[in-house]
Amino acid sequence: MPGRLGRFLVSASAALVILGASIVPFATPAYVRLEQDRAGAGALTGFEASELDRVTTSILGDLFLWQGDFGVGGPQLMPVLNPHERAHMRDVRGVFGGFEALVIASIAVLLIAFRRTHDTASRASTWRAVGGGARGLAIALVVAGAFAIFAFDAAFEVFHRLFFSAGSYSFDPRTDRLVQLFPEQFWSDTAIAVGAVALAVAVLTAVLAGRRAGAARQTAVLSASGVGP
Repeated sequence: MPGRLGRFLVSASAALVILGASIVPFATPAYVRLEQDRAGAGALTGFEASELDRVTTSILGDLFLWQGDFGVGGPQLMPVLNPHERAHMRDVRGVFGGFEALVIASIAVLLIAFRRTHDTASRASTWRAVGGGARGLAIALVVAGAFAIFAFDAAFEVFHRLFFSAGSYSFDPRTDRLVQLFPEQFWSDTAIAVGAVALAVAVLTAVLAGRRAGAARQTAVLSASGVGP
């Protein structure tokens, strides 16, 4: 994909795909349940393990697969989440849906870019753009991670102000099930884990892309000099 705009799109797409892929393992019921145990969600909610599994799996299904409207019932068949909590989860689903759409579009951009690399020079350029996106993401993750480690509450607040309306994400941990099911420790641990995985994948991608770009560039030079096949 030649041109400055094309290279920028490839770089941005590579960063989004890396970030999206890094989030997937942490959106699974197995991980969520493990982290809930670490954060003491069972004690906070008073739910038995089987009930906690059922409620959490239902909420995740509604969030990522649009299976329902977050109306799962608790042990007494009363809705676990109140209307305010359900409204927030709809907002969260909208944000995730938008991000998923961006990741899918980014995958399409990368596929098109590599399909259009008919010569070694354009292939090298595309790989350099991928590497640039990976390096940019790595730098952004280091900066954001340093900020979050020393000021997680502030980072959490900034994130919510960017994507949600004021007051829509304020809950009482003494009474609201949503923040009992997913306590602050859950989010801090998960943010660190996602950041660490995304950083590792970004660094590996940058190294791989650099090698591929170098190999393609060397092939182009040899072909131009008449040495190649």
